[in-house]
Amino acid sequence: MVNKTRVRQARRKKRVSANIHGTKERPRVSVFRSNRYIYAQAIDDTSAKTLVYASSLGLKQKSKAMKTAQAAQVGMDLADALKKKKITTVVFDRSRFSYAGRVKALAEGLRKGGIIV
Repeated sequence: MVNKTRVRQARRKKRVSANIHGTKERPRVSVFRSNRYIYAQAIDDTSAKTLVYASSLGLKQKSKAMKTAQAAQVGMDLADALKKKKITTVVFDRSRFSYAGRVKALAEGLRKGGIIV
């Protein structure tokens, strides 16, 4: 028997990500949020390659109260990596996660880093 939550999550991901495609000039920034960490990667869907990525695994701050701040820092780190690749605009793919809390902080970190989302 399949877990109903997983089915709902898969359905939501399919609905949200169906019309979002990234190119080399404007990659798709895909976000994954676990209970402890947050991950983001810029993907070129035409060649099916990850261009750059960032996560909260390597950050110095490891406090539960700082998860939103960590997400914003990951967004700024990803923005720096994208600027090194001369990419200024991206398509934001929140996947199955609602645009609130850590996902929103990551997007705002990207914007603060100078990337047009």
